[in-house]
Amino acid sequence: MQTNLPPAPSKNPAPQPFFEQLQQEMEQLFDRFRGYPPVAGALPRLGLASGLHPAIDLAETDDAVEVTADIPGVAADDLDVTLNGDVLVIKGEKSDERTQDDKNYHMHERSYGSFHRQIPLGFTPADDAIDGHFADGVLKVTIPKPDDAKTPNRKIAIKAK
Repeated sequence: MQTNLPPAPSKNPAPQPFFEQLQQEMEQLFDRFRGYPPVAGALPRLGLASGLHPAIDLAETDDAVEVTADIPGVAADDLDVTLNGDVLVIKGEKSDERTQDDKNYHMHERSYGSFHRQIPLGFTPADDAIDGHFADGVLKVTIPKPDDAKTPNRKIAIKAK
């Protein structure tokens, strides 16, 4: 009697490409959640480092522009926030070092990188009016608008053809 059953799996099957790709995608998802660059999982294995790209929220009110940046793992001393004309510049450097010892192995991981973000404001604010705070890896900068930048929005008429 002949059957068409699939062959029995071996005890140590070779990893399937689907599962390797799934694992890489999951690592990238967790890296993005932790604030690492999307390819951070692959770079340490290659002996390379990469720059960071912190997530930034930009909100505008009638009176101010509010910038919130998530910069986990960066110390306040390693953060540099400057105003260059009408451009807010956020620079910093992150270094993270972990060592794990066990009976049969020794593991030492380092991740580091620098970032540089420029945010055009569209106006030049007064230097003494800018307010910035950094706590728990979150930078918040509030930039009041000068009076000439507080122009109301104008409605633009759109003509249909």
